[in-house]
Amino acid sequence: MKIIVDNKIPYIEGVFEPYAEVVYLPGHLTTAEAVKDADALVTRTRTLCSEEVLRGSKVKFIATATIGFDHIDIDYCRQAGIEWVNAPGCNAESVNQYMASALFSYAQRKQLALKGKTIGIVGVGQVGSRVAKTCEILGMDVLLNDPPRARREGPSQFVSLQTIRESADIVSFHVPLNMAGVDRTFHMVDTAFLQGLKRQPLIINTCRGEAFETGPVCAARLEGLISGVIVDCWENEPGLDLGFLNLTDYGTAHIAGYSKDGKANGTRSSVRAISRFFGLGIDAWEPGGVERPAKPRIEISGAGLGEQEILARAVLATYEIENDDRLLRGNPQLFEKLRGDYALRREFDSYHVVATGIADSPLEKLRGMGFRVGDK
Repeated sequence: MKIIVDNKIPYIEGVFEPYAEVVYLPGHLTTAEAVKDADALVTRTRTLCSEEVLRGSKVKFIATATIGFDHIDIDYCRQAGIEWVNAPGCNAESVNQYMASALFSYAQRKQLALKGKTIGIVGVGQVGSRVAKTCEILGMDVLLNDPPRARREGPSQFVSLQTIRESADIVSFHVPLNMAGVDRTFHMVDTAFLQGLKRQPLIINTCRGEAFETGPVCAARLEGLISGVIVDCWENEPGLDLGFLNLTDYGTAHIAGYSKDGKANGTRSSVRAISRFFGLGIDAWEPGGVERPAKPRIEISGAGLGEQEILARAVLATYEIENDDRLLRGNPQLFEKLRGDYALRREFDSYHVVATGIADSPLEKLRGMGFRVGDK
């Protein structure tokens, strides 16, 4: 048995070696020649699992350690009898952390109060649901748009995209990439969408670059149809449009979901899926050696601080989007390296907030966001 593993997937080295020949390859070297005698692939979004790559191979199973799976030709896999799995929700909390940092950083830069602002969340899966909960904790008015869920569950908790275009101060996208059909998301933010906006919102893309049509978004920014734009996912990655980058308030190298927790979750999902499929007996495997944050203790004195500032200090102590923005602006040609060599980031539940002189309300909100809060 032979398994090819993307060499940027963490915590996996040594796991399959007792059961198989294991080859670790960069995504761009996972070619038809490389996979022809492989039984399984463990991959990321950068490896195109296309008919061209898979045709004539022995591959029986593909596990991608990512939420997204548009890099897998699922139609060809169905025809060829190749099973595949993704890792739904693996990095949802990481994206939620990124969003919280983005909102607080933007609010500080613009001197805005988030409480009372209306945010439209387009795509309410595992990521969008977490972002919605955080925004509610922050006192924001949350509008949810998810047509597939509305059809399944009824429309009562959802609004139309038109309502979001008319009512939202911020619009954040958390959709999968659908190229066609009634739920098409390819270029959903296009000229028509942008010209229908009423409040000059901040728009945010942490899902798929192709959800935004770059040219119209740039034009909307220059024309004032939107007041700001935050982008983690870009069309034509890694060759992002530098003009677009220069128009963003924050631009990052597709790393919103790159916490160590999210990566460990994706690896866990893939290992367990491979084990179940091939009967390896490691269905309950857990990743080891997940690095701890350098400063897991966050001390905050509430003297003179409002609630938003208290929450912002805790969030930004775990992750500052401005650091990743600075790295990408200074080195856009290193887009893939910035992703592949991404620094340690742990999620909120790895941090303990020690607060003095702070009322119960912000402490409860920090707990609701996942922080451990106490005197010690």
